[in-house]
Amino acid sequence: MQMIKITNIEKSYGSLKVLKGIDIEIPEGKVITICGASGAGKSTLLHIMGTLDKPDKGEVYFNNTSVFELNDEGLSLFRNQNIGFVFQFHHLLPEFTAVENVALPAMIAGISKNNAIKKAQEMLQIMRLSERFSHKPAQLSGGEQQRVAVARALINNPKIVLADEPSGNLDTEHAKSLHQLFFDLRDQFQKTFVIVTHNEELAKLSDRKIVICDGKI
Repeated sequence: MQMIKITNIEKSYGSLKVLKGIDIEIPEGKVITICGASGAGKSTLLHIMGTLDKPDKGEVYFNNTSVFELNDEGLSLFRNQNIGFVFQFHHLLPEFTAVENVALPAMIAGISKNNAIKKAQEMLQIMRLSERFSHKPAQLSGGEQQRVAVARALINNPKIVLADEPSGNLDTEHAKSLHQLFFDLRDQFQKTFVIVTHNEELAKLSDRKIVICDGKI
């Protein structure tokens, strides 16, 4: 079943036209990779898909709803309820433990602190980090930090997770482990992932590989 439909997306920054009429359909329960040279527009497309940026032209439909017709408040609520984000840099808050970092989006969404902490612990167990609940980011390896970031992205049970070079700062072993986690989550929870990556191994394993060149598919 189709989850996201993108039609004729265009985006420019000043005189630089980054996206030049992009059409994509993202089905449910799949791992989709977006590849291409640096500057091709991969991250821009991902940010538009995640409603973090708006296109100059075109539409993004999420389950047949045109998301950019929502006002700013509606768009923020939609994003919080439907989309999880994982970035190249984990962006964990250094003063908080792993559990507290994961619990934060749930508390922002209105879940009580006790329930959010319990839910965060469950997510970290799924990530095989049950021994790291009380560790702060500086006490975790790079791979563990990214797993905490994935748990944080998933805690509000989003329909889709958007990841921008999530293994870009990891060594080969930790990158493979993180990639396998995405496929495990797809299989276990029918999660949908759209991943911007330069990693050819991940792209080959994905359900669909999209290549952007010169702002076009």
